[in-house]
Amino acid sequence: MAWFLGLGITGVVLLVLSLVLDGVLEGFLSAVDAVDALDGLLSLPVVAAFVSMLGFSGAIALETTGWGVAGAIGVGVPAGAVTGWLAYRLGRALMDDRSGAAPRDDDLVGVCGSVVTAIPAAGYGEVLVRLSGQPVKLAARSAVPIARGAEVWVEQALSSTAVTVRVVER
Repeated sequence: MAWFLGLGITGVVLLVLSLVLDGVLEGFLSAVDAVDALDGLLSLPVVAAFVSMLGFSGAIALETTGWGVAGAIGVGVPAGAVTGWLAYRLGRALMDDRSGAAPRDDDLVGVCGSVVTAIPAAGYGEVLVRLSGQPVKLAARSAVPIARGAEVWVEQALSSTAVTVRVVER
């Protein structure tokens, strides 16, 4: 039973290390995963999920049934394979997610921001706006001069880096 628990704990430790070190340990498996047909089947999270489930389900089977070590392995290997396959599918789904489209020029219209560099009349200054939760610094034009620190609304996107703004009146 100690071997199975050791395998389970080793799998959990590998999974934590793969999350904390963010891909540093992937280099160890890159030589083995050189075949494109495997396409991530030997990634560290998949191997960690397999080893962990093999160990824990084997330990449970060993203690709750009278099947012995062979029976525990017979339970642990399929359970590990299913868990590894689920980890692989989850990883593929996360990597293939294309729902987070990049913001376009039209997404700037109506965004509130503040003036970073004063905007002269019919000239350019700079504004800081939040687009999709990220601060973005843009060149800004206005028909009237706007002082630094003033709150502004984006009226029109001139390009992906330049906008026309107006002062927010409260």
